[in-house]
Amino acid sequence: MTGRADPVQVEGLAALIKALRQAEAGLDDLKNANQAAGTIVLGEARPAAPTRSGRLAASGRANRAAGRANVLFGSARVPYANPIHWGWPARGIAADPFVTTAAAATEDRWLGAYERDVQSILDAVRGV
Repeated sequence: MTGRADPVQVEGLAALIKALRQAEAGLDDLKNANQAAGTIVLGEARPAAPTRSGRLAASGRANRAAGRANVLFGSARVPYANPIHWGWPARGIAADPFVTTAAAATEDRWLGAYERDVQSILDAVRGV
């Protein structure tokens, strides 16, 4: 016994590799699912934002991005969004993670958007 295994030939390997590459290309672009997820989280986070003037809540937006869902609060006119959310102990500002709390509370809803989009991409792949 030489320790060498007999060569294995897989039928349809080229088609499988092509199908996996098609799926990978589709999964790289989950903009619709990212937009849906961001919108869901934004809808929960906006009313949970601390309110004095309402400018923090009004500054919230969900961006359509290819690689991630973005929910952003703050702007040049609302520069205090990050310290409010994450806290600033040196200034005595306690964290109020209203966006991450909203993301956790709505996970079952936005996860469904990803499941639908991924399934759609996989259904569109030929040869599987």
